[in-house]
Amino acid sequence: MREENIFTGKYSVPFLATLACILWGTAFPFLKISYQELGIGKNDYLLKILFASYRFLMAAVILLIWRVIKTRKSISHDITTLGKKSIIKLLLLGFIQTTLQYFFFYNGLANTTGVKASILNTLGIFLTVVLSHFIFYYDKLNLQKSLGLVLGFSGVVLVNLSRGEFSFSFNFLGEGFIIMAAITSALSNLLVKKISLKIEPTIITAYQMLMGALILFLIAVTGVSPLSLNMSLKALLILIYLSFVSAAGFGLWYSLIKYNKLGYISIYRFVIPVSGVFFSTLLLNEGITGYIFTALVFVSTGIVLINYKRT
Repeated sequence: MREENIFTGKYSVPFLATLACILWGTAFPFLKISYQELGIGKNDYLLKILFASYRFLMAAVILLIWRVIKTRKSISHDITTLGKKSIIKLLLLGFIQTTLQYFFFYNGLANTTGVKASILNTLGIFLTVVLSHFIFYYDKLNLQKSLGLVLGFSGVVLVNLSRGEFSFSFNFLGEGFIIMAAITSALSNLLVKKISLKIEPTIITAYQMLMGALILFLIAVTGVSPLSLNMSLKALLILIYLSFVSAAGFGLWYSLIKYNKLGYISIYRFVIPVSGVFFSTLLLNEGITGYIFTALVFVSTGIVLINYKRT
């Protein structure tokens, strides 16, 4: 079956988009567990950035190995055929998507509550849909999309407010950084849509992660040693899993972006915070409430509404 058929199918698109977002959702509790295992404190910003750089570097390696096995083409072949302009675009994407977004998100999360971060981070979904309306003539915002967005956002708010920890205070290093992470997320999605017209999604994913991870690494080693993380077997296994999540999640997502309208698939990203809360309750014993299932109904209804007449 052709790749395009897989990523445009009536049933495969919802399945793959939901799968990618569920995978991303599992990253939240595993990150918390890894920080506990490695002894990374709330204010250990550079250690978190160092850990992130290893995560995305490993994810890039996983994708590159997969590509070599699948296509039987060497990495040097990719670099040669990409050309200077494409490499610059991938470097820019890596800086925005991996370096900036995760720099803002990791450090912002340390200065605000998980609830506020989860809600504010969904601004990236709204920005993606709104900007797509103005940039892509075939992806206009309408009443159906608007109602779907409202339902999805309501689900995220509901599941997070049930956990408490919410206030209307604002700290730029906390809430401000999370908003910046949301903005960079939206910009990177738009950039991927443009780049994927000429470059394969797997190449985009692997090389932007590689470049972004290297920049994160250089930032981290300005203040900590590359060997600062006391890696136990448990922490290493979690790192491998998180790398797989990044490789699979972004690999699927970039392929979906290539073949679908951003305005339609962006709604699935509301699944991320809901699944994050769900898996946190299972893995961190945070307690399951009926709000989680109600939130899933809201998000699912929003997804169905936006894609109802999709052919």
